[in-house]
Amino acid sequence: MIRPAVKLSAALLALVLSAPMGMAAPQDGEQLTKTELSAAQATAAAELALGALKDRDGDELHGALAEAVRTSVSKDKVQERLNKLTSIRRTRVVGVAPGYNTTTVDAVVVTAEGDQPLLMVLDEDGKLLAWKWSQQVQPIESTALEFVRHLAAERWVLARTKLSLQLQEELSPADLERKWSKLNRVSGGFRSVKDAVIASQGGDQQLVLVAVAFGKATSNLFVIFDDQGRIINVDISRDFV
Repeated sequence: MIRPAVKLSAALLALVLSAPMGMAAPQDGEQLTKTELSAAQATAAAELALGALKDRDGDELHGALAEAVRTSVSKDKVQERLNKLTSIRRTRVVGVAPGYNTTTVDAVVVTAEGDQPLLMVLDEDGKLLAWKWSQQVQPIESTALEFVRHLAAERWVLARTKLSLQLQEELSPADLERKWSKLNRVSGGFRSVKDAVIASQGGDQQLVLVAVAFGKATSNLFVIFDDQGRIINVDISRDFV
């Protein structure tokens, strides 16, 4: 069931990570709601976070985090991680892709070792919801990417093998085909899978966002894992309460 679109916040992650198993998809005729965050606002927000990263300013970076992330990590922990970073010479934003309630930002961080691609996902308020060094891929990210790539290639049976046994019992290959086809149609047609980034990790439920470029927007698909790295829920509606 599709719910009214609202701003991503602590309530969003709480909802996603406590949602019943299943796979949400747009209903026939559904009009998905694009983020209200402008490209200029997203660029400014990303540059603020990048500046804090470069300056190793834990207070500033902690304040740039989305509420759902900020409440789960202390300023001291943020500063501790920043202190371990290689010295950053400069940063730049190279791409901004508005989606449905989120915005994906591609950036480059320049160190003595060269250019390091950085992917950031911003919420409706321009706050940092998730991020990753694009050259680093963790196991649950790989699984989420494989799942979405199978969907995009219409390999329904292979996509289904990435799901937990319980979720496989609820979703047949035909169910996956129907739901992905609706999303594909409403979103203007599949273009490419960009990357995956972990938004929540280490608990009973873990959340990975997979950035997918469609004809009308770049969307972040929510893929939820259990503590064993099995997919137990997928939400591709992007509209939450």
